[in-house]
Amino acid sequence: MIRSDFCAFILTHGRPDAVYTYSQLRVAGYTGKIYVVIDDEDATADKYRERFGEEVLTFSKAEAAKTFDEGDNFDGRRGVVYARNTLCGLAAKVGCRYFLELDDDYTSFFLRTDAAGGYGATRVRKTMDLILEAMLSFYKTTPIMTIAMSQGGDHIGGSGGAQDIRLSRKAMNAFICSVERPLNFVGRINEDVNLYVTGNRRGELYFTTKLVQLNQKQTQACSGGMTELYLDQGTYIKSFYSVMYEPSCVQVGTLTDSRSNVQSRFHHAISWPHTSPMILGEQHRKSPRRREDSGERVWALTSK
Repeated sequence: MIRSDFCAFILTHGRPDAVYTYSQLRVAGYTGKIYVVIDDEDATADKYRERFGEEVLTFSKAEAAKTFDEGDNFDGRRGVVYARNTLCGLAAKVGCRYFLELDDDYTSFFLRTDAAGGYGATRVRKTMDLILEAMLSFYKTTPIMTIAMSQGGDHIGGSGGAQDIRLSRKAMNAFICSVERPLNFVGRINEDVNLYVTGNRRGELYFTTKLVQLNQKQTQACSGGMTELYLDQGTYIKSFYSVMYEPSCVQVGTLTDSRSNVQSRFHHAISWPHTSPMILGEQHRKSPRRREDSGERVWALTSK
């Protein structure tokens, strides 16, 4: 069984009958504590409590809004970022040191390697506790801010493609966290991208493992949650939040989906060489050596 000081938080709003992640965690073999996190402005709060009982945790959106930069002056408080920035406090409240942060629309989980360590896709049905313990062990023994599960798009190209990079420098959707390393999300929308681009620029480490994948409902396919916000604001505005926070390394580009009638949509485009500092290990550092040249004191660099 998963350790007793660990829990899973499922963030949701306005769709108590469509919290797919809850059942899929159990199908995958997760035996630990699950809490469904809603805000005090959710008109469907009573329905959540009818379905999930004491597993429902409620936070104040107005209070959460005081703790971070929303990035705009729009009316209302729609967005999942308010919930994300309350989870450390909620974890401490329920006596948990570590937690997994999830959206509500996941339909399955997969291991992306076969028994020999090669490329594959096996649905997780009994081993989710072991997977989370492994991710948590990596998290605890490294100075990273979080490690996330991959998404379907991370595996485009199949064997020999992007999935062969076992860790990537982004983090979205499913975050391993602790109360001792709080994640400080900013921006009403695109808050996960805002988090890792601003964090990477400061030298913080955010990772996604390609060994585990989650599947989720198509964006804007479900009512409630973030869907109405995306429909109202559009993906251009969504992507531009990250441009506002890190204009030196993020711009708005387009994505093309050949499987749909929509040929392209706006999306953030990240320049990783400008996002993540390229820091060499101390063993490669060069130290200054003083030498005299034409009567002037100059400094030269020499290897240790």
